[in-house]
Amino acid sequence: MSVIYHAISAILLFWHSAWQRLLGDASALGTDWSWVLGIVFLVLTVRVVLFPVFVRQIRSQRAVQALQPRIAELRTRHRDDRETLQRELVELYRAEKANPLMGFLPMVVQIPVFLGLLHVLRHLKPTMPEQLKTLYGWTVTQFDSASSATLFGAPIAGTFGSTGRDLALLGADGATVRTVAAVLVATMVVTTYLSSRQLILRSGWATDPPQRLVQRLMLYGIPASLLVSGLIFPIGVIIYWVTTNLFSLGQQTWMLRRYPPPVNGASSPEARADTPKAVTNGNGDEPGRPAAPKVGAKPTNRRRRRAT
Repeated sequence: MSVIYHAISAILLFWHSAWQRLLGDASALGTDWSWVLGIVFLVLTVRVVLFPVFVRQIRSQRAVQALQPRIAELRTRHRDDRETLQRELVELYRAEKANPLMGFLPMVVQIPVFLGLLHVLRHLKPTMPEQLKTLYGWTVTQFDSASSATLFGAPIAGTFGSTGRDLALLGADGATVRTVAAVLVATMVVTTYLSSRQLILRSGWATDPPQRLVQRLMLYGIPASLLVSGLIFPIGVIIYWVTTNLFSLGQQTWMLRRYPPPVNGASSPEARADTPKAVTNGNGDEPGRPAAPKVGAKPTNRRRRRAT
């Protein structure tokens, strides 16, 4: 994890330095913008680097969605033989180059980044010994500046649950910290829900029960857990999360327009080609069925009277 801490610190310090050269040390609205914008641009850097992964994710999701009719057919055919079902599903995914686990890859990749930033910001304490302040490539001056940086008067290293002693060390007012943290936590929960909802509604609910369960977990479970865990996150980490969600909303809007979901659960071209078409007679009716009466035609008697 030390490599991750160094990487996160390097990106954060780079953007802080860039914004400090542009804005100087001036602050407005009780906010040290060079540090806040450093966190925001840390998000943008990570998301730009991960953009090809997100493109692969959406392509894989579309491939899996197109295979749903064939997957349902396999589940029906092998409902009493799970081993054969799993083997044929693997073969189907391999043949169509679809990976149902690809949807989790961006989230998995971002977890170390999130944990790295959480560790770095929790490390920002004014009472930290000087030899520890220079960990992960920081200078003492940078460390002291970050540990006192604020957003609307609340230190970015503070949390909603910070004790009175912690707040005293940060030189912060408890009411201000809790107010800013509460607003950010609420924003984090709402934007997480909207981001998940946007993706699910635009992509469609999965027909596979396990995948549908995962979708429900993403839609309701993750926002609910953030409502609790967000109370212990440093304000700087919540800024990171909210920025990530806002970026995701914009990115998903673009991706879903660029890679629209299959219409009405349309299957792949191969599946559509294998679907038999109804054979019709010259009137456009299927053989074996009586021809539809023409509009305005008079009914005729099948039996004719014998001529007398």
